[in-house]
Amino acid sequence: MKKLIFSACILLGANFWITAQELVIGEERIEPGIVFIFEGGIKDHIMPSSLHLKENETNIHIEARVNWDINNVPVGTPKGGFVPYLHITAKIVNEKKSLSTFIDLLPHINLVDNFHYARNISLPGEINDLYSVEFRVIPPTNIELALHNDWLKNHGEELFNESFFIYKNVDFEEIANASRN
Repeated sequence: MKKLIFSACILLGANFWITAQELVIGEERIEPGIVFIFEGGIKDHIMPSSLHLKENETNIHIEARVNWDINNVPVGTPKGGFVPYLHITAKIVNEKKSLSTFIDLLPHINLVDNFHYARNISLPGEINDLYSVEFRVIPPTNIELALHNDWLKNHGEELFNESFFIYKNVDFEEIANASRN
């Protein structure tokens, strides 16, 4: 019986590690205390299927986890909470062949990362090629986010300035070969 329980624990632990495996591409922090973690994740089944590539048509799940920092954030901010209403794009360029793909990351939710921005993508080349990845982050427009006077006085007329983050020599091979199943 003990062997059976031990084996089950090992299998469950291994399954959790496989489903939680992600490649951290980069981590950034911008004022007023927003943290970005850009990742390449294992491709997944995403709904609604009319808006997302099917798992078997993709190589990876590109992600941006965007949360308030747990230190030095504006008064009233939920420390560690998700930052909504952002517009995030990713351009992935094959460094060997100069082929590229461009995508909008959309809000997603799962049981590992909770709310995040992501998209399944097909890499523009072989999975063992190296890639450059450029993330563009645009703050919410005034249609999506209204700012109260106290925010305006303390932080200005935008949540933050548009930002670009570029990472070179990204190797997606291990993630592209991984499976959630």
